[in-house]
Amino acid sequence: QVQLVESGGGLVQAGGSLRLSCVASGSIFRSFDLGWYRQAPGKQREVVARITTAGTTNYADSVKGRFTVSRENAKNTIYLQMNSLKPEDTAVYYCIAVSWREYWGQGTQVTVSS
Repeated sequence: QVQLVESGGGLVQAGGSLRLSCVASGSIFRSFDLGWYRQAPGKQREVVARITTAGTTNYADSVKGRFTVSRENAKNTIYLQMNSLKPEDTAVYYCIAVSWREYWGQGTQVTVSS
């Protein structure tokens, strides 16, 4: 199976920046569409950003202009650069890889203080 491991989460003040990374193993990375989801306490999990095998990106309206998703296939890694962070961004962030099925990481906590 494909294994995904997120890192880079932590505590940051509102207006600050953070970069999340997700390293994949166990398959051919470049064949996967990739993305990031997040789940805040008491809320449903929501999509944050997606990037296809061709490099096309899409963002949730709530993060558009502040977050940037990218991939580095040679290192089997997907990134999420988060700028101008808001308390509303506080959540557990999960990376996902999609091919014949979905693979999920374990999540990394992002906390933005006001």
